[in-house]
Amino acid sequence: MNRKPESERFYFREFLESDWTDIHEYASQAAVSQYQPWGPNLPQESQVYVNDVLTDAKKNPRTRFVFAVVLKETGKVIGAGEINVRDAANKGGEIGYIINPAFWGQGFATETAKLLLQYGFSELNLHRIYAKCDPRNTASRTVLEKIGMLKEGMMRENLLLKEGWRDSLLYALLEQEWREIFNE
Repeated sequence: MNRKPESERFYFREFLESDWTDIHEYASQAAVSQYQPWGPNLPQESQVYVNDVLTDAKKNPRTRFVFAVVLKETGKVIGAGEINVRDAANKGGEIGYIINPAFWGQGFATETAKLLLQYGFSELNLHRIYAKCDPRNTASRTVLEKIGMLKEGMMRENLLLKEGWRDSLLYALLEQEWREIFNE
């Protein structure tokens, strides 16, 4: 596996089967899945998620990279960061992130998203990375803007939630923009 980014407070690592309990701690909360088509998770759903991540990590070629966000101080998994190679020929990828609500408002999501960009551009050699978020999710929009992603538009009714269709804002960043912003 390529070098995985880290911050002063946490590091990325591959998932372990035992991580499902830390994942379930937040994936079982309604606030976490409010803008998602899944959840709140039952214990077996959190186990299936981790097993799916482990299965995808073994695929060759690998296109899905899901990392546990692990606090350096305690070793606790407080979230996940994911980057998917969506278009290998055109070097395009998509990022997503999720953080335990006990750690919201402390910059962990912003750091995670920034490290996903670093991994995507430096290790996966992507040219363009995008992210989608629910227009109502102001916290996620703020994260994407803080890391330099530009809003490209809105995808109308592209995701079916329990309560009906959801629009998604589309944000993206190009490799040369990332290099300029972060002096890479």
